[in-house]
Amino acid sequence: MKGQEWYQQETVVESYEDKRFSRGGGRLTDRLEKKAVGEALAPVADRKILEIACGTGRFSVMLAQQGADVVGLDISAPMLGEGRRKARQAGVDDHLEFLRGDAARLPFPDDHFDSVFAIRFFHLVDEPKRYLRELARVSSDQVVFETYNRFSGRSLYNWALPMGSRLYSRREVDGMLAAADLRLTDETHEFVVPFGLYRKLPGGVAKAFRTVEEGLDRTPLGDSLASISYWSATVE
Repeated sequence: MKGQEWYQQETVVESYEDKRFSRGGGRLTDRLEKKAVGEALAPVADRKILEIACGTGRFSVMLAQQGADVVGLDISAPMLGEGRRKARQAGVDDHLEFLRGDAARLPFPDDHFDSVFAIRFFHLVDEPKRYLRELARVSSDQVVFETYNRFSGRSLYNWALPMGSRLYSRREVDGMLAAADLRLTDETHEFVVPFGLYRKLPGGVAKAFRTVEEGLDRTPLGDSLASISYWSATVE
């Protein structure tokens, strides 16, 4: 998997959220991503939820605050340490457990969770069908995941990234779902402007771009131009 060593560096963790989500366009990106995750998984109260590649717990803490019992799994010990600190600070550490592990070999029995989700994950994996099958195995009901779209502005942005990203066509996503015995129930397509560029913009400029995007969303071109897709599927 791409980026394993990078995400485990202490210096990366120390500045991870500050660089990406604390100001300007990054704050807007954080709000929009949390909205997409919350809507895809709702209602979450009293549900058992597993987050794959939870990082510093942005989504896990949010869901625990909404009444879910959450397990966050990541390969990076420093990221998990920051997640535990945030959970204690938010007062939800009794509803949220962080574990270090490999998403290709999840340490849980079949059907253990109500919902399993993975955000900012599938762009890094080398065997997406294998990983999605494992997510489906431990879910009794729902799997939510995100992909970066091949035929979008993300393709151009990808060239500038040191690690690059795996990009997906709709056909590839359909093949992944079929291989994991998942039935697609909902999809949302977002971010004509790749969110990596959003976070570099001042808040006012990012909001202006967002207004344009919302206008495009109401046209037939909206979905086809989106750089990111959120997929919600039911376990068959």
